[in-house]
Amino acid sequence: MLAIKQFQQAAGLNDALANKWYQPVVNAMAKYGINTPLRMAHFIAQTGHESSCFATVEESLNYKSTALTAMFPKRITRTDAEKYGRTDSHPADQKMIGNIIYANRNGNGDVKSGDGYNYRGRGLIQITGRGNYSALVNQLRVDIVKNPEKLTEPNLAAESAAAWWKNNGLNEVADSDDVDRITRIINGGTNGMEDRKSRLLKAKGILCST
Repeated sequence: MLAIKQFQQAAGLNDALANKWYQPVVNAMAKYGINTPLRMAHFIAQTGHESSCFATVEESLNYKSTALTAMFPKRITRTDAEKYGRTDSHPADQKMIGNIIYANRNGNGDVKSGDGYNYRGRGLIQITGRGNYSALVNQLRVDIVKNPEKLTEPNLAAESAAAWWKNNGLNEVADSDDVDRITRIINGGTNGMEDRKSRLLKAKGILCST
């Protein structure tokens, strides 16, 4: 059984965040087979990165116009980036940004459907897209397609992350201690790799040292 102090130290949390997240995370890990020190270390490291150290469970789309064209060059035009991205003259239109960059991806409809914004990243592992939300409805026993904001609640934020983790075979990848592969499955690339590896090193030092 993972003690709260172990969780707090492994995740690098203050007392308030440790108290908020300990039970939801422990329950979720137990339910979805994240039950060895190495699996727990990888899960805590990756969710810690994805949630900005358990502080954020909803994706911010407050992008500068220049960041939009740099990050999503194939998904948004320069004209739309200037129109909807944050500039010195206006704030970001986060709803339109989400609808554009996530249109027709991960089970979403087109820009007009509103799916991109409605199903933006939520939960500790940033579940994104109508398709990924739909895939978890039966496991979570909550209609998060109808009520996507439910994924910001601690219990569902943690359980959705653990369910997605198991569904994508990450327990077995964690068993081989392959942080690069886990990151690519979660992220689709290697964004934030340095932070992910740093968090993993800390978590393994606490959980895997005995």
